[in-house]
Amino acid sequence: MSANVVTRRNFIRGGTALVIGFSLPLEISCQKQTKAQANPLNAWLEIAPDNSVTLMLAKCEIGQGIMTTLPMVLADEADVDWNLVHVVHADTDPAVYDMGTGGSGSTAGQFTPMRQAGAAARQMLIAAAAQRWNVSRESCRTAKGVVYSGSQKATYGELAETAAKLPIPDLKTVPLKDSKDFAYIGTPVPRVEIPSKCDGSAQFGLDVRVPGMMRAVIARCPYYGGKLKGFDAAKAKAIPGVIDVIAIPEVSNAHSRAGVAVVAENTWAAMRGRDALVVNWDGAKPEDTSDALRQRMIALANQPGKVLRNEGNASDVIAKSSRKLEAEYEMPFLAHATMEPMNCTVHVRSDGAEIWAPTQSPEWIAGAVAQATGLSPKSIVGHTVLSGGGFGRRYQLDFAVEAALVSKAVGKPVQVVWTREDDMRFDFYRPANYHKLAGALDENNRLVAWHHRLVSTSIRDFWGGKSEGQEIEGAIDLPYTIPNVTLEYAAAATSVPRAWWRSVANSFNGFVVQSFVDELAHAAKQDPLQFRLALLPDREVNPKSKEPEFDPRRMRAVMQEAANRAAWGTAAPKGRSRGFAAHYSFDTYVAQVAEVSVNNGNLQVHRVTCVVDCGRAVNPDGVKAQMEGGIIYGLAAALYGEITVKDGAVEQGNFDDYPIARMFDAPDTEVYVLTNDNRPTGCGEPGVPPIAPAIANALFAATGQRIRKLPIRLT
Repeated sequence: MSANVVTRRNFIRGGTALVIGFSLPLEISCQKQTKAQANPLNAWLEIAPDNSVTLMLAKCEIGQGIMTTLPMVLADEADVDWNLVHVVHADTDPAVYDMGTGGSGSTAGQFTPMRQAGAAARQMLIAAAAQRWNVSRESCRTAKGVVYSGSQKATYGELAETAAKLPIPDLKTVPLKDSKDFAYIGTPVPRVEIPSKCDGSAQFGLDVRVPGMMRAVIARCPYYGGKLKGFDAAKAKAIPGVIDVIAIPEVSNAHSRAGVAVVAENTWAAMRGRDALVVNWDGAKPEDTSDALRQRMIALANQPGKVLRNEGNASDVIAKSSRKLEAEYEMPFLAHATMEPMNCTVHVRSDGAEIWAPTQSPEWIAGAVAQATGLSPKSIVGHTVLSGGGFGRRYQLDFAVEAALVSKAVGKPVQVVWTREDDMRFDFYRPANYHKLAGALDENNRLVAWHHRLVSTSIRDFWGGKSEGQEIEGAIDLPYTIPNVTLEYAAAATSVPRAWWRSVANSFNGFVVQSFVDELAHAAKQDPLQFRLALLPDREVNPKSKEPEFDPRRMRAVMQEAANRAAWGTAAPKGRSRGFAAHYSFDTYVAQVAEVSVNNGNLQVHRVTCVVDCGRAVNPDGVKAQMEGGIIYGLAAALYGEITVKDGAVEQGNFDDYPIARMFDAPDTEVYVLTNDNRPTGCGEPGVPPIAPAIANALFAATGQRIRKLPIRLT
């Protein structure tokens, strides 16, 4: 696989290659609330005379394997040799809007366009062969980049020039393969970028090198709302290798803070220079603390909120019930903690700018740099490089705008590097949240009422929009048949920045819903699995409908398969207990069983069994990897994740006080993929929500302690 970044002009080599342009939809974590603009052509497929097949893709590889999955789809429909397929990242282009990567939507959104592009190429090559041999198209067949008709054959490369002169078929009506004829789709294929990651040749953001490039680190106000009053750079400039010290302004639309940049020949000199800086910040420290926020959320949870779902009369039924259960849950802010801290390289010139960014939003970054520098958007070229983790953090613009401002000031290319402490303390965090729940059982132990009052700091309040825009995911779409259901929401004010975090609100609402359902199952003296199965509605869903719809049959299947694989209902190994959870998010069904033990107050998660239904699994190995990654990410949050604020400043700074899961934390993990012909759905995030409640429910089975606050603290 080529890791080069090329322009469209260089990519289209001329009339000797078959080139097809097609559009790909935008995916962000709020895609269902955002109207997509008209899609221009933003991905190109080229079949060259040397038989190579190249896909130039306006999507970002952030570890999810998209540079393997999407080419597999295209290669299958085009009927080409997989070993000749290459992928290159596209540059930004002002005419291209849909370059974002997130929301577990890349494969789900691009499966059909990729198939159509591959099928169109195949049809054009067949037409070229039929024309050359003066035979009917129907007499031609293809296999691994070769067209055959009787005893005649020609490679795609030999036919490319002729095919390039033919009209491109209508992509919406071009005939597609029957699934039984797939050669690659549905088979495990090794990730194409893994060799370069292993031998060090892969280029991440921190690997970018540009002639004449300087390094910079930035001193930012440690507390929210502070302004730069002044600074003394004398000691910083005395550090060998430090070239300049400059002030950079706040850029509010990019949520980029004001600061002081130390520009140096190398990163170490820049860091030492920053340590030597004397900076004065203006403005009183805000009174924002985690404790104060918690009290505000509790107060809101004890009064009516905005009703977002109301069926029957849950409050009355619960009030009159003699078999009711009440519980309160809470979860903290969480950092993204990507392995590669934020960084960006920018070269601002008088006539334009060039950007090298590990990002999930290359077109947004290009636009933000244009605004911050006063340059024309048409003069900005953005190159996308590999990212060392994304999880939603790399949708933000602050780190790129900082690099642009510094480069403009010094007139040279600059790579701005964040330290781990910068990355932890100046993140956009998953919202802190608080929940008050109540449920009622009838005389037959059936759940007849559910009341959920959800309070959270709001992503939309921070970015603009409805307060409840995303915090209700995983709560408002409660999948169970309960005659009386109420969901209320209230937003808690805070100065702490919030944004998307892997699985967004599903990460906390999944924990709350699956934990409280488990509580109700035990109150009803029923097996937690059977209790959940009984709550699933008995209805059929058209899997071919335009919009995906929750299908209880598919949820039932993953739950039962997970139970079978984990030997649910049988005795766990001595000293261990099991917990169950299942969650639907991003149109994907996931069930997990955690097996844990507690010894001398220490929790160990020994085994996790995961079953996923993501529709047609294009690359089953990739699906398994995403589930495994989601489980580890969610496990780390459940065991350790907590960002706290004191005097308006984040207290954590590195992995010593914000631990992540390490090898000794990692359980034996088994992932089983249920295969079917339904459309592919998201995989990058759905593995996260079930793991915390599965662990917490297993802990209850082991100790009798109900975990209602994360991270887990055993008493």
